[in-house]
Amino acid sequence: MTKPSLPDLLHAAVSAVGGTERPGQVAMAEAVAEAIDDNSHRLIQAGTGTGKSLGYLVPALAHGERVVVATATLALQRQLVERDLPRTVEALHPQLRRRPQFAMLKGRSNYLCLHRLHEGAPQDEEDGLFDQFEAAAPTSKLGQDLLRMRDWADETETGDRDDLTPGVSDKAWSQISVSSRECLGATKCAYGAECFAEAARERAKLADVVVTNHALLAIDAIEGAPVLPQHEVLIVDEAHELVSRVTGVATGELTPGQVNRAVKRAAKLVDEKTADALQTASETFERVMELALPGRLEQIPEDLGYALMSLRDSARNVISAIGATRDKSVHDEDAVRKQALAAVESIHGVAERITNGSEYDVVWYERHDRFGATLRVAPLSVSGLLREKLFEDRSVVLTSATLKLGGDFNGVAASLGLSPEGIEGDDAPVWRGLDVGSPFDYPKQGILYVAKHLATPGREGTRGDMMDELAELIEAAGGRTLGLFSSMRGAKAAAEELRGRLDNPILLQGEETLGELIKSFAADPQTCLFGTLSLWQGVDVPGPSCQLVVMDRIPFPRPDDPLMSARQKSVEEHGGNGFMAVAATHAALLMAQGAGRLVRASGDRGVVAVLDPRLATARYGSFLRATLPDFWYTTDRNQARRSLAAIDATAKADGK
Repeated sequence: MTKPSLPDLLHAAVSAVGGTERPGQVAMAEAVAEAIDDNSHRLIQAGTGTGKSLGYLVPALAHGERVVVATATLALQRQLVERDLPRTVEALHPQLRRRPQFAMLKGRSNYLCLHRLHEGAPQDEEDGLFDQFEAAAPTSKLGQDLLRMRDWADETETGDRDDLTPGVSDKAWSQISVSSRECLGATKCAYGAECFAEAARERAKLADVVVTNHALLAIDAIEGAPVLPQHEVLIVDEAHELVSRVTGVATGELTPGQVNRAVKRAAKLVDEKTADALQTASETFERVMELALPGRLEQIPEDLGYALMSLRDSARNVISAIGATRDKSVHDEDAVRKQALAAVESIHGVAERITNGSEYDVVWYERHDRFGATLRVAPLSVSGLLREKLFEDRSVVLTSATLKLGGDFNGVAASLGLSPEGIEGDDAPVWRGLDVGSPFDYPKQGILYVAKHLATPGREGTRGDMMDELAELIEAAGGRTLGLFSSMRGAKAAAEELRGRLDNPILLQGEETLGELIKSFAADPQTCLFGTLSLWQGVDVPGPSCQLVVMDRIPFPRPDDPLMSARQKSVEEHGGNGFMAVAATHAALLMAQGAGRLVRASGDRGVVAVLDPRLATARYGSFLRATLPDFWYTTDRNQARRSLAAIDATAKADGK
């Protein structure tokens, strides 16, 4: 039988989802197929509207080897498993003569744990929540959620937290889930044969396509114990997020509260002397943390160093003692021991890591008004880890709407541990970049307006001229505004000020769930939505409800961000331009994502307004503008207002 051609397969898949075949999608599918056949690597930028999911799924399914698809957002994971994959598999079946299997795989704590549900969780005595269903007041929100989850456990086929609607708080979910460290293991657990997490792993082992997330991909790479099944092809969607997700997984933290909980869990399982030593170390650590000031620790202070060594050594002794202990008087002894071990091992690991003092780690204090001080440690860079763990033994395709920063792929490639395109080193994976463009006509559909006349934003203080400009732009647009702010404080200040000046409803992130806010924003064209980071990347509102996207300032990282400033300094020490490599690249990525909120469909029209004159006047401005969609560019405030008024008038004439 002749092998079906890729164009025929793509045509069948696009027809099945009711889409339109686009040249960019075809080019992407061909590049993915080529990478799989050559066992090589690709970075593919595919603009909004390209149909990139099918652009990689069709060649992946046609190939026949096992493929892992890793995404950053839950929404895309669900879209792939519930919509794109079922339709594509059915559409390709007549030509492939097979129906590839697919499965979703997440971290263990995303699945309901039957052992914890039925046996209860070992708790600190003063919490007294368990039997959790008896002790939590049925009238409380937590009590109601726990009862609802118990009923859901009898019905669910997956045990996946995301299949529980409406959802529950992290606190409620933690009562019926376990981390991989706390899990007893299927062979030791009375409920091992029915375990939802184990069932998900078994399905993944049998699947041709496994859909997972960046965090699980990172755990698989970092922790050495494979979580994902063996695979020949890895496709990373939303790849612009990968470095920050991997950094998050590789970051450790210690807080006095976390150490106290570990002490209480371990105390029942070891002799008094061993428990007292950990208790004393915990109290010493807590005293040090009470005086902690936010910021990077380039050298570990003597008092902190002593506290960490005490924690490390006493935690190691507790781990040895717990491992040797058997106490049949403890209810559900295995679960109690496993949870205590997990808590103490976590503390030992972070204390040892910071005490060892690797030059490749950054250590800093954070202080939170509610939770007090936290000690954190993160890798200075994850590029070496990614180069070693990601690109060996498989073909890797990384794709996103924003991978070219300042006009080329090399910035993102460097963060992934790759050499500049076309340069082959001894151990450097060879890769090629491809920009398949966008189906949208950006110069005709959008305007990039930079408010060059405004004062340069300072670190503190209100920006009266910026507020006036923002109010005038919103009035010209008739509402229809997504306001993207570099800080929550800025978003709140703008919402408070403009609620008193404008008739338009202004929604503010944090006042309702993100989903509800976006729904309300999309439903009423006169409404504005203000917020910070998650709005820069998480809003998809095609049509006339979003015709003005405003950025209050270039979103450089804060100068006192310990990890970013350490990375910047490291680049400079190696002879590079730290500002461009770290701060400007970070800002470019966010601005490209933010500007991408404007044009989501072929009929969309609007303005992206940046209320920071540096985009027009600073030397790095051209680098940032080269990262944004190719909108028509102006610094003329009257032109921007006239265009917005015209777009508003057209929408109203169309009854929108």
